[in-house]
Amino acid sequence: MTARLIIVNGGSSSGKTGIVRCLQAVLDEPWLAFSVDDFVDALPAGMEGSADGIVIGPDGEVTVGPGFRRLDAAWLAGIVAMCRAGGRVIVDDVFLGGPSSQQRWKDAIGDLETVWAGVHCDPAVAAGREIARGDRAKGMAAQQAVVVHEGVKYDVEVDTSHTESIDCARTIAAYVMR
Repeated sequence: MTARLIIVNGGSSSGKTGIVRCLQAVLDEPWLAFSVDDFVDALPAGMEGSADGIVIGPDGEVTVGPGFRRLDAAWLAGIVAMCRAGGRVIVDDVFLGGPSSQQRWKDAIGDLETVWAGVHCDPAVAAGREIARGDRAKGMAAQQAVVVHEGVKYDVEVDTSHTESIDCARTIAAYVMR
């Protein structure tokens, strides 16, 4: 397979970041890693809590506005451009819009060889990790655990509820390197 892009989708606290780091260690070639959190952290401070930007409610519900969407489109195009320029990229994302989130990526990707990886996690397990992390709105992990996968099609899926990140990464890597 000649994939240049791996998109890892899962809810908050599902274990995506650990899997991505492990993927970088087990894949044969060097891969860059970017996260939707990197994108959100790069937004101007004025967009946080703004109807034009991103609002995270007290229950963990996330809403985004038109300014966020415009910058998100540029972010996706930039990731794809890196791949087309010869880079290999793993993206850690959260498809809050389910299939419409996947479609935004597909529209940006075009014919670029991409592997779609779903990271599942039992809502109760994700909620426990969320509490341990202490940096997420309470309820976000449980709320996202199922909804981010509804209507999304994957090439490979893993479940971190009782499986270590390295084993999940090896499953994804086996698919990528087949």
